[in-house]
Amino acid sequence: MKLFYGWVIVGVGIAVTCVGFGAMMSLSVFLQPMAEAMGWSRSGIAMAAMLNFLCMGLGSFLWGALSDRFGTRTVVLCGGILLGLGMVLASRAGTLLEFQLLFGAIVGVAAGCFYAPMTATTMKWFTRNRSLAVALVSAGLSVGSVAMAPLARWLISSYDWRTAMLVIGDLVWIVVIPAAFLVREPPRAAAGAVAVATAGGPELTIGQVVRTPQFAAIALTHFACCAAHSGPIFHMVTHALDQGVPAMAAATVLSVAGLASLSGKIGCGIFADRVGAKRALVAGLALQALAISLYLFTSTLAGFYALALVFGFAYGGVMPLYAILVREYFGERVIGAAFGAVSTAATLGMALGPWIGGALYDAIGSYAWMFIGSSAIGLGAVAIAFTFRPPHSHGGPEMAPNPPHARSAPA
Repeated sequence: MKLFYGWVIVGVGIAVTCVGFGAMMSLSVFLQPMAEAMGWSRSGIAMAAMLNFLCMGLGSFLWGALSDRFGTRTVVLCGGILLGLGMVLASRAGTLLEFQLLFGAIVGVAAGCFYAPMTATTMKWFTRNRSLAVALVSAGLSVGSVAMAPLARWLISSYDWRTAMLVIGDLVWIVVIPAAFLVREPPRAAAGAVAVATAGGPELTIGQVVRTPQFAAIALTHFACCAAHSGPIFHMVTHALDQGVPAMAAATVLSVAGLASLSGKIGCGIFADRVGAKRALVAGLALQALAISLYLFTSTLAGFYALALVFGFAYGGVMPLYAILVREYFGERVIGAAFGAVSTAATLGMALGPWIGGALYDAIGSYAWMFIGSSAIGLGAVAIAFTFRPPHSHGGPEMAPNPPHARSAPA
C-alpha cells in the first residue's frame, strides 16, 4: 500500500517545529543558570524571550508570504540555517545586550519559519482529517518542550550554559536542514481535489483578509490567548525552583506540560472535526484561564505535575484551532500569509508574558500578580471567541467547513 505523502509532510512538520521551537523555548531552562553565572537579572534575560516573540511575529508573516511565493522547502531550509547560527552565536555572548540581540532577534526571526508555513502546506495536502493533520504538526511545538527542557537541563548540569546552547544549535542544523528537503507542495491532482473541496469558499487577497472583522476577532483572541499562557509557561520552571522543587524535577514539570499539550492538540483536533473549531476553542480557552489561576495555590511537586497536565492540555489544545478557523474564513490561496499574520498577533502576546512576569518578580519577589493578570487575560480571550460569526465570504457564498465525507487528496 502506497503511503500518502501528506503524512510525510506531517512528520516533517512535527520534526522541524519540535526542534526549532523547542530550541527557542529552552531559554526558560537557561534562565536561572545564566542569571547566576553571568549576574544578569531575570527580567533582562526574559527580555530576550520578548524579542524572540516580537521577531518571530514579524518573521511568521514574512516567512508565510515567502512560502506562498517560493515554496515551504526553501523557507524551512533558510530558517533552519539561521536558527542554528543564532543559537551558536548566542552561546558565545559576552554581555546581556549582545545575548538579547543574538538570541532574541536572530533566533526569533528564524523560529517564525516553521509553524505557519508548515501548517499552511499541511492544509493544502489534506481535505479529510485536516484538523487532525494540523493538530499533529502543532504537536511538534509540545514535543519540543518535552524533549528540549530535560536535554538543556542535563547539558547545563554536565557542562555549562554556553556548551548546552552550542549543542542545541548544532542539533538544529542536524535535524532541520535534512528534513527541509523532504518538503513538497501537493501535486496537481491533490491541488485539484482541494480546489473542489473549497470551491464554495472565498479566495481573498491578503489585503482584503486583514481588513475583515473576522480577521480582527481571530487575531485578537489569539493575542489574548498567548498573552495569558506565555508568562506561566516561561516562568514555570523558575517558579517551581522558588517553591523548593529540585532542578531536574522542575525541568520535568515543563516536560509534563509539553506532553499534556501534545495530547491536547490531538484531542482538540479530533474534537473540532466533530463539533466545530469555535466550540472547541471556547472550551479550551476557559480551561486555560482556570488552570492559570490554580498556580496561586500550588507549591508541591505533585501539585505542579497535576496542574501541568491540565494547563498543558488546555494551552496545547487551542493552538491548532486558529489555523483551522483561518482556513474556514479566508480560503486556501493566501493561507500562508493569512495564518502568518494571525500568528504575528499571537507572538506579540507571547512576547509580553515572559518579560512582564520577570519584571513583576524583580519588583515584588513573587509571581502571584503574573498568575492573576494572566488568568484575567485568558477570560478576555474566552469573551472575544464568543463573538465569532459563522464563516462567510464578502458578497459570496457561505463557506462550509470540510464535509465529513471529504477524502484526503491522493498523492
